[in-house]
Amino acid sequence: MSSRSTGERVLQVLEEDAQASYADIAERAEVSKPTVRKYINQLEEEGVIVGYSADVDPKKLSGQTIAMVGLEVASERYVDATAALRDLEEVEALYSSSGDHTLMAEVRAEDSGAVGRVINEEILAVEGVTEAHPSFLQERLK
Repeated sequence: MSSRSTGERVLQVLEEDAQASYADIAERAEVSKPTVRKYINQLEEEGVIVGYSADVDPKKLSGQTIAMVGLEVASERYVDATAALRDLEEVEALYSSSGDHTLMAEVRAEDSGAVGRVINEEILAVEGVTEAHPSFLQERLK
């Protein structure tokens, strides 16, 4: 593990276990606890770490359906549309994308019908959003 920088080692441990204690991170990254604290603070300040979250298996999530929705957004409305999408309660996460879609939104709702309503009534109502292509998550494999 030592061929990577200290920051990279700390980040790898956090990516594997976002709930790891400073002591656990220090042991696994082969550094001291004060060093862990220093690098975590630095990574947060630089915006590398933007939050901590739980990994969820959609199949075991009672009463909710998760979909990744590829969105097309008119370039002249990108900034305003992105801000509006971030404000939608059902949009759990929003990513810019270099793939098939301009943005990728993680949408959570009680079932597939509710996800469809969120897409049609809220996401497509955002000025500048021209297309939405949902993929429903079935089972977490890793």
